[in-house]
Amino acid sequence: MSSVHAQYAWLGGESCATNVRITINNGLISAIETNSARSADDLRVSGVLMPGFVNTHSHAFHRALRGRTHSGLGDFWAWRTLMYQVANRLTPENYLALATAVFSEMTLAGITRVGEFHYVHHQPNGKPYDDPNEMGKVIIEAAKRAGLKLTLLDVAYLHGGLNGEQLRDEQQRFNDSSIEKWLQRVEALGKGDAMHTIGLAPHSVRAVHETELAQIAKYRNNRVVHIHVSEQPAENDACRNATGRTPTQLLSDAQLLGSFMTAVHATHLDASDISLLGSSKTFSCFCPTTERDLADGIGPSQQLVSAGSSLCLGTDSHAVIDMFEEARAVEMHQRLITNKRGVHRSSELLAAATLHGASSLGTKNHGLVVGAPADFIAIAIDSVRLATFDAENGAAHLVYSATSSDVSDVWVGGEQVVSNRTHQLIPNITESLRTAIAAVL
Repeated sequence: MSSVHAQYAWLGGESCATNVRITINNGLISAIETNSARSADDLRVSGVLMPGFVNTHSHAFHRALRGRTHSGLGDFWAWRTLMYQVANRLTPENYLALATAVFSEMTLAGITRVGEFHYVHHQPNGKPYDDPNEMGKVIIEAAKRAGLKLTLLDVAYLHGGLNGEQLRDEQQRFNDSSIEKWLQRVEALGKGDAMHTIGLAPHSVRAVHETELAQIAKYRNNRVVHIHVSEQPAENDACRNATGRTPTQLLSDAQLLGSFMTAVHATHLDASDISLLGSSKTFSCFCPTTERDLADGIGPSQQLVSAGSSLCLGTDSHAVIDMFEEARAVEMHQRLITNKRGVHRSSELLAAATLHGASSLGTKNHGLVVGAPADFIAIAIDSVRLATFDAENGAAHLVYSATSSDVSDVWVGGEQVVSNRTHQLIPNITESLRTAIAAVL
C-alpha cells in the first residue's frame, strides 16, 4: 500500500479539489480523500493530479514522418507515399526500437494507455513471418518496455477499394488474404493480460467489405471494434457509388454500430450518419492535430455529442504527442466554424482525453475513483503557462494552458513510470527516437 498527497486533483467537473490524498493498494485506487492533511508517508505532489490520458488512435511508425511531410503541396493521398515507404522498411527488430521510443514519448506526455491501430503484419512481399503475429507481439513488447498499457487494435486490410481493386505492392504486408485467415491470426493472439488487450480493427469500408464486416460483427466475442470512417470525401463518394450508402450506413447494416464500436475521424458525415452513430452510442474518435495536418477537415463534434456519441481522442500520425493540444483543438476548431465559444465544456474535453478513451478501448473503470486502476498523472504548475493556476476554473486552466511538457509524474497500475519528468524505464528517449527513426528512413 502507498499513498500520494496532491495540492490539487481533477475529479470531474469544472473545478479541481484541493489537498487530495489517494491510497493505492495492489495497483488499484483504494481510497480518495479531499481536504485531507498530508501524512508522513505520503508522496507529496505539488500540482494537479488527474486520470492518465488515453490515446485512442495511434500508428506508432508514423512518428518517423514528423517534420518530413508537413510542408509543400499535396493532400492526404500524396502523404501516403512516404508513409508506405517507411512501412515497408520496418522489421521486427527496428520496429521494436521505434515503437518502444514512441510509446516512451507518449508516457512522458502522460498517456497511460494507447490504442495501437496496427496493420504492418507480414513481410514486405506479404509472406507471413514464421510466427504470423511476430509484428503484433513486437508492439506488445514495446508497450511493456515503455511502461504503458496497450489495446492492440489488429487491423484487417483485405482490398484496395470498393470495386474489386487489388492491393498495391506497397500494401501487401498488411494483407491476410481473407477474413477467415485474419480472424484465425487474431484469435492466436489470445485475450491479453493486465497490461494489454486485443481489439478488432477493420481498416475501412474500402479495405473490408460489407459481408466481411458482418462476419466481424458475428465473431466479435466482446472485443472492441475500431474503424476509420469518412475521413475523406473521396471515401464517401466511392462508398455511395459502390453500395448506394455512406460508410456509416454500411456499418449499421452490418450490425457494427454500438457502444463496442469507435468510428475513427468521423469527419465527413451527413445528418443520418450522425443520428446513427449517436443513437447506437458508438464512440467518435477525433485526431485534430493529424486531421488538420493532412487537410482532412473538421468533424461535427458538437452534433455528434448532442446525438449521443461520446468523443475520444487520438494522436494518430503523431504530428505532435500532446493530449492537451488534441483536447483544446476540438473546441478551437468548433469556434472557427461556428463563431461561438464554449461549444464543449472543459470538463467534457478532459473526459474525452481520459475516461471516454478508456471506455472506447474496453476499459470499464478508469479515472480517479475508488476501485479503478491507479493510472494517473501529475501536472506541474510551476511553468509560466500554469503559474496563475486557479482551482475554481481548474479544468479550463488545464485544457487551455497546459502542454505535455507540464506532465511531471506518471503512474501506471500504481507504479511510478515517470518521476520529475524522467522516464524510469527508458534512460534516453531523445536518443532512442533519433536512432530508431534514422533506421527506417
